[in-house]
Amino acid sequence: MNEAKRYSWDEIPVDHPMELLDRRRIMGQNMTVAQVLLHQGLFVGTHQHPNEQVAMVMFGRVEFEVGNPGGNEMIVLGPGEVLHLPPDVPHSARALEDSLVLDVFSPAAEKTGVDSD
Repeated sequence: MNEAKRYSWDEIPVDHPMELLDRRRIMGQNMTVAQVLLHQGLFVGTHQHPNEQVAMVMFGRVEFEVGNPGGNEMIVLGPGEVLHLPPDVPHSARALEDSLVLDVFSPAAEKTGVDSD
C-alpha cells in the first residue's frame, strides 16, 4: 500500500512501556517516529539496538551517556538539540526535567530500550 496518511499526535494512543514515560508512535515500513514524554527522574538503562536513532529534544533537558557505562561521553541536550546514535551504540538516558523527545528509528523498531523483551 503506497498511500499517504495524515496523523495527529493527539489522536494516536499513548502507551507506557516504563513508569514515567508516555509514548505515541507512527510505524512506517522503514522507520518509526515516536513522540516520547519523559517525566523528570526517568532513567532508561544502558541498551543498544540495531536501529539508527535520531533523538530531538522539543522541550526539557535529557542527559545521555553514550558508550559503555562509567567511562564514556555524557551529553546533555536541551530544546532544539539533536543526538544521532548509529546502530549498536550503547546508550542510556535520564530526564533532568519533564522533556518531550521526538525519536526517529530506522529501520522501523517495534522494540527499543524502553520496551521489555
